[in-house]
Amino acid sequence: MDKDIEILKEKILRLKEEKDVLILAHFYANSEVQDIADKVGDSFKLAKDAQNANNKIICFCGVNFMGESAKLLNPDKKILIPDINAGCAMADMVNLDDIDRVREKYEDLAIVSYINTKADVKSKSDVCVTSSNAMKIVSALPNKNIYFLPDKNLGSYIADKMPDKNFIFHEGYCKYHNFVDYEEVRALKEEYGYDVLVHPECTSQVVSLGDCVGSTKALLDYVEKTKKLGYIVCTEEGILYQMNKVSPDSEFIIPRSMKPCRDMKKNSLENLYRVLLDEGPEIILDEAMMERASLPLKKMMEMS
Repeated sequence: MDKDIEILKEKILRLKEEKDVLILAHFYANSEVQDIADKVGDSFKLAKDAQNANNKIICFCGVNFMGESAKLLNPDKKILIPDINAGCAMADMVNLDDIDRVREKYEDLAIVSYINTKADVKSKSDVCVTSSNAMKIVSALPNKNIYFLPDKNLGSYIADKMPDKNFIFHEGYCKYHNFVDYEEVRALKEEYGYDVLVHPECTSQVVSLGDCVGSTKALLDYVEKTKKLGYIVCTEEGILYQMNKVSPDSEFIIPRSMKPCRDMKKNSLENLYRVLLDEGPEIILDEAMMERASLPLKKMMEMS
């Protein structure tokens, strides 16, 4: 079995070189995919990596909105994704009519879209954000009213830090982070005494238990800096691969209520090999919409 995996990795690396492909992998992807990727990171870092790519082809081992974002930043490049059906339930929760209604209702309004949105939503937005840069970007906006979509939990976390702005929230959420159980995390903290690391897509109750609250990159940096005996990690288990690298002697506990992201796990070595071989599935977007949807992404990069 190990021999078969090594042969598959060799085939992937050979195709990558032959076809001039940059492989990007999110922290939540399978560990073997992270291992073979050229760049690994959170949504913000990978967006920057995609924007700065010189390769002919980018293969994004994540979910489809990430592949779309790479296409928006690189309209002339071929963007591949190992499984086109790797979606994001949160991104699917947005109704475009909601954006129009809010824009009509409020003056001095900024439509702030989490990067976890589809291209059509980005095309109606003023700026995009990630969990890494949302605080910086929203605080710099001159607008009094902020429509934050789709993640109500991340939006609420930011709003608590900015009482001078009026936030209107979409009711979207991550179907994994949103259901991390407060009582379970509290009991784990009491039992082990470990620091609690929380992604702000979790509810405000869970966030209140956090010793470090932030993006996956922020949580990873905290582990690398502190290297404590152990941590309770309230985000997707894929990040543990990198955490174990930076602090191999630490114990990492994932609450049972923090379930693995099934869509991220669709990024396998087998799918990666097939997409490089076939050069498909490819992210294809309407050109007119791409032009509009790229603007809030580019503004995010400028403001970051």
